[in-house]
Amino acid sequence: MDSRRPDPQGIPGLKVTLRRELRRQWRALAPGLRGEASTAAVRQLLGRPEWQAARRVLLYAPLADELDLTALAGPGRKEDRLVALPRFDAARGEYGAAVVVDLGRDLVPGQFGVPEPGAHCPEVPLNQLDFALVPGLGFDHEGRRLGRGRGFYDRLLSALHGTACGVAMDWQVLGSIPAEPHDQAVDYILTPTRWLAVARRFADP
Repeated sequence: MDSRRPDPQGIPGLKVTLRRELRRQWRALAPGLRGEASTAAVRQLLGRPEWQAARRVLLYAPLADELDLTALAGPGRKEDRLVALPRFDAARGEYGAAVVVDLGRDLVPGQFGVPEPGAHCPEVPLNQLDFALVPGLGFDHEGRRLGRGRGFYDRLLSALHGTACGVAMDWQVLGSIPAEPHDQAVDYILTPTRWLAVARRFADP
């Protein structure tokens, strides 16, 4: 056994500790910094050819400890780009995606208090999306993602055929994220100052 590899039995505990530390760092941010960082990340993504080529994209409604990239919904409509957000399907117990036209009118309180598209918004199959922005508490340079522990985004990413782009502050990109077999990786990571191409192979069969 490679002694450099963490004991698989200890990975859930490592994740709990890492989540706690990353949340602490978010709470320590100076007021206004999240907004400035979000604006910088949006500006950077708009200049990327991967975004410019995408026609069906998945955004997300941000929590307080996530960058807010919802400004991209405006450019999406102007460029005749289909914009979708995650919507919880209670019957399946997982998230799908639904098309939004106006964030102010189309979003309603979701299953877990996160805004999501209302019932009037048409569903779009995840495998028809070609670009998805994915929040997370942390990422590493191999594309591993630390989520919030419920596995919803892992299941969403497993159904996605398009490009997955993690979204994070620079300090959320770590040297290594502990991973389990069900964890899904991203293809790129967007921060306020960087665009990182990463390997998305560790979760493959």
